[in-house]
Amino acid sequence: MAVDFTQEIKDLRATMDSVREVTDLTSLQARIEDLEKQASAPDLWDDQEKAQRVTSDLSRAKAEYDRVTGMDTRVDDLEALVELGQEEDDADTLVEAEKELGAVRKAVGELEVRTLLSGEYDEREAVVTIRSGAGGVDAADFAEMLMRMYLRWAERHDYPTKVMDTSYAEEAGLKSATFEVNAPYAFGHLSVEGGTHRLVRISPFDNQGRRQTSFAAVEVIPLIESTDHIEIPDNEIKVDVFRSSGPGGQSVNTTDSAVRMTHLPTGIVVSMQNEKSQIQNRAAALRVLQSRLLLLKKAEEAAAKKEMAGDVKASWGDQMRSYVLNPYQMVKDLRTEYETGNPSAVFDGDIDGFIEAGIRWQIAQRRSAV
Repeated sequence: MAVDFTQEIKDLRATMDSVREVTDLTSLQARIEDLEKQASAPDLWDDQEKAQRVTSDLSRAKAEYDRVTGMDTRVDDLEALVELGQEEDDADTLVEAEKELGAVRKAVGELEVRTLLSGEYDEREAVVTIRSGAGGVDAADFAEMLMRMYLRWAERHDYPTKVMDTSYAEEAGLKSATFEVNAPYAFGHLSVEGGTHRLVRISPFDNQGRRQTSFAAVEVIPLIESTDHIEIPDNEIKVDVFRSSGPGGQSVNTTDSAVRMTHLPTGIVVSMQNEKSQIQNRAAALRVLQSRLLLLKKAEEAAAKKEMAGDVKASWGDQMRSYVLNPYQMVKDLRTEYETGNPSAVFDGDIDGFIEAGIRWQIAQRRSAV
C-alpha cells in the first residue's frame, strides 16, 4: 500500500503543534536569555552551589529548545524530500523518504511523551535498584538480566550510567544491584518501570528441565540535587563498613571500603561498594539515602509512598510485567496491555515501547484520579 505522505506529514505537524504549545518556546527562550545573563555574571562562581544550578538549568533549557526546533526542521526536510521524489517521479528518493518518515514518526512520538513528563521529579536523573525475589537462583539470574536490560537501554540512548552497588548471589546472578542513570528526565522515563517483574522459562539451573517462575523487584527513585537540602542527623544513621565482594562471594577489595548505611527511624538500608574508597562509598550511600527520604518526606500517605518509592514484594499476585520464554515467547505489561513477541530484543534494551505506554497510562491514571 502506497504511503499517504500528505496525511502523515499533516499528522506530524499536528503533534508538533501540541508539543510546542506545551513546551511554550517563547517562555523557554526568555528563560534561556535570563539564565545566560546569570551565567555571564563575573561573580557567578563565588557561590558554587548557585553556579552549578544556573549552568545545569541553562544546559537543560537549551537542549529542550533545540530538541523541539530541531524536530520542526526535520519534518520540513522530510516534506522537501517527498516533494522532490514526487516531482522527479524518483522511486529511490521516495523509498528514502518512507524510511525517514518512520524515523521521524518515532522521534516525534518520543518528543511528545517527553512533554507529558511534568511530575515534580520527572526531569531528574534516576537511581535504579533491582532485587531478586521469589524463585531462588532463577530469580537472582533474572535480576541480573533486568540490570543488563536497563543498562543496554541507557546505552542505546547515550545516557551515562554508574553502577553503585552489586550484591552477587552464591550460585549465579544478583541478590541486588543499584545504579544511576545520569541523564535529564531519566526518572520520568524509568519511574514507570518500578514494580514486580515476572519471568517464566525452562530453568537453565534445573537438571530436569522444568519450567520455573521467578520474580524480581525494580525500584526507581529520583537522584537528589544539592538544592534539596535533606538534612539527616548523625544520630539517625548507623554506618557499617565491610569488604567488597564479587561473584561467588570472592573478595575484590583488600580493605573495608564498602559501606552499609541504615536510617534508624525508617529502617531504610543502602549499601555501596563500587567506589574506590570508604569515603566515596559513604558519600554515594548518603546521596541515595537522601533521595529515598526525599520521597518519604513529600509523600503524604502510605499509598503514595508505595507508588513513588516502589514498595513491591517481588512475588505472586503483584507483578506488573511478565516475560514469558516458554511455552511461548511474549513480554506483556499487565497495566498497559502493551506486548511484544520478541523477548530477546527486550532483554537487549529495546523497552521504549513499554516506557512510552507506561507514561501514557500513568498520565491517564492521574487524570482519572482528579
